[in-house]
Amino acid sequence: MKAVTKSVAVAGLLSLALAGCGSTGSSGSAAAPAADLANVEYEGSVSVITRYAGENAAFFEKMAADYEAAHPGVEVELQQESDQGYKDKIKTLIASQSVPDVYFSWAGNYAEQFYDNGLALDLTSVIAPDTEWGSTMTPLALDAFSKDGKNYGVPLGLDAKYMLYNKAMFQEAGVEVPQDLEGLLQVCSARKAKGITPMAFGNKDGWPAIHYITQLNSYNVPAETLDKDYKPETASFTDPGYVKALEQFGEIVTECTTTGKSANGADYYSERDSFGQGKAAMFYVENLEFAATVPEGSPADKDGYDLSRLPAPADAAGDRNSLTGAPDGFLINPKAENPALAVDFMKFVTSKENAETMTSEIGFPSPVTGTLNESNSTPQLQASIEDLQKASRLSIWLDTVTVPGVAEAYLSDVEGMITGGKTAQDVMASVKAASDQAR
Repeated sequence: MKAVTKSVAVAGLLSLALAGCGSTGSSGSAAAPAADLANVEYEGSVSVITRYAGENAAFFEKMAADYEAAHPGVEVELQQESDQGYKDKIKTLIASQSVPDVYFSWAGNYAEQFYDNGLALDLTSVIAPDTEWGSTMTPLALDAFSKDGKNYGVPLGLDAKYMLYNKAMFQEAGVEVPQDLEGLLQVCSARKAKGITPMAFGNKDGWPAIHYITQLNSYNVPAETLDKDYKPETASFTDPGYVKALEQFGEIVTECTTTGKSANGADYYSERDSFGQGKAAMFYVENLEFAATVPEGSPADKDGYDLSRLPAPADAAGDRNSLTGAPDGFLINPKAENPALAVDFMKFVTSKENAETMTSEIGFPSPVTGTLNESNSTPQLQASIEDLQKASRLSIWLDTVTVPGVAEAYLSDVEGMITGGKTAQDVMASVKAASDQAR
């Protein structure tokens, strides 16, 4: 069975479940019922569903218990699912019109389906950047859950993609961290010639390649063009930068990896472990995974490691200061019996104190500013968030910012490009056809 990303699979199912909810016309955003979010009555219940079952479940369990302790008249009805469990559960809840008061969402097209079908409360009055709550958060994170000037989501974990590199391996080779894509390819070629793996890479699940292409698209295609092309109603996908981005990705696979044409059969997590074990000089990874990639005491930890962005090509025609990433977030059901209570619970979860606790307990960096410190995070994680603040924009993952058909076209054809069966032009022909069909 061909691998697809978690978000593409769930987005397709979500579209079917939402079909019965009704659309809101060409404006895109549904008009939610007016709600008084300023006056909170601490009684009754608030239902919450997350995708953090397992090793990350402890944080929301603590938040529910602490909120109930602070407000004895309130019960937090908490459901926690795995990624796959959440996909299945939210589809069922939508179909039965029993969506919880507070529910998880990925950013991009996935979240917009909720906005457009009237299932997300307009939170602009309480979490816009100029409000008391919104001013505590990184503007880029708030923007990831906004549309047409309105804010719909509460960002939770601030996730972005970085290239980790083994400092000892670079020093032994006498090379500097590359400042542009051309320099990266030269370093890779030299390392491979000496029998050293420059970069660990596995694409068995499809999405690792898409993360590279998300960033390369942003470097090679002007931001205004990207924004138009990622929406079928305004898309053309004719900019030459898309083909250029794919060709650059192909060069990275050829020059920097040892998996090469067999990368689709290589497991991402095994390749991630190989970097931690000191068997590769670089690895492209989300900052949420830094701790898992380089466990304390591992060979890479002992060698020392640092981070940089995937370097831009010297002739980049797009935004050189863009950064691939997106926050996890939560939406509020406008049909909640007590929406002000639901909002208040998420204010509690994202308070500075609790944001610091989240990083300490499960390693997620928060969009709440000033919450990373020496006691709850590594210098590398702190550096990633400091760097993120300098980005001009977050380029949301290509497989969630686009509609499911476009995402699937990218996924399947890029896999073909890796094996040598398709060209960059073939990929873009499929992407354009999928976009035209979705119009």
